[in-house]
Amino acid sequence: MRSRPAPAALAVLAALTALAASACAPQEADGTASGPSGSSTAGPSKASCAPAALATKAKGKLTVGTDTPAYAPWFQDDDPANGKGYESAVAYAVAKRLGFAEKDVVWQKVAFNNAFAPGAKTFDFDINQVSVNEDRRKAVDLSSGYYDVRQAVIALKDSPAAKATDLAGLKGARLGAQVGTTSLDVINEQIKPDRPAAVFQKNDLAKSALKNGQVDAIVVDLPTAFYITGAEVPEAKVVGQFEATGGAKEQFGLVLDKGSALTSCVSRAVDALRADGTLAAIEKQWLSDAAGAPVLK
Repeated sequence: MRSRPAPAALAVLAALTALAASACAPQEADGTASGPSGSSTAGPSKASCAPAALATKAKGKLTVGTDTPAYAPWFQDDDPANGKGYESAVAYAVAKRLGFAEKDVVWQKVAFNNAFAPGAKTFDFDINQVSVNEDRRKAVDLSSGYYDVRQAVIALKDSPAAKATDLAGLKGARLGAQVGTTSLDVINEQIKPDRPAAVFQKNDLAKSALKNGQVDAIVVDLPTAFYITGAEVPEAKVVGQFEATGGAKEQFGLVLDKGSALTSCVSRAVDALRADGTLAAIEKQWLSDAAGAPVLK
């Protein structure tokens, strides 16, 4: 007959069993264990989000992508590195929250559509008014939203479109927007114009078409609309803004490599900046108030 193990031996055995079970638990990319459904049971630890622990493209540096030209009010003087403009300021705020000094942020030129196209990225994250949606999530990771956005329509003041007070008033207009944007989606899905929308590779081309009378109106995000009409195309006006559809806010998110180990840490940084009021303060400094832009229904 075998003798019963001593209590001390039983305690050691129990500890070893618990340790083995922990080691076998499935892990997320940020090192946290996932539950039965695959959802994370805990966020990344502070240590795992420290600069030395982050797998950035260049050791000790944070590489941030954006398009060129870098438009106001998101950037100023076409210089993302100067910290001026909403998105430049947000990028540096996220970098600081991750533990990177301003001198350790490296900017890289990335075309808008290339930022969220399938394939490996050369940046750690991209910031360029990229709206969060499920189609884009199939090709890239997107952070928590850093800006709640509305789309708006700009029309030449002498155009019939400038007098529109609802969506029906825009159906007969010649409309345009940048390719691959939610602005173009708004035209096709909400306005549903009588003729196909003009599609432009960049907002600069859309603005030129508006100035030259090639289109009656263009759709852009609301802060850009105020800037264009106030500083670039004074012969145009903000006709109105569009309601969010589907009950969810449209938000801009930072773009990362699909499955990036940085995603959870970057999202946590964005969430912290929203919670402590930093994003609101940056928005107040750099973006125009939406007052005066009626909602088009």
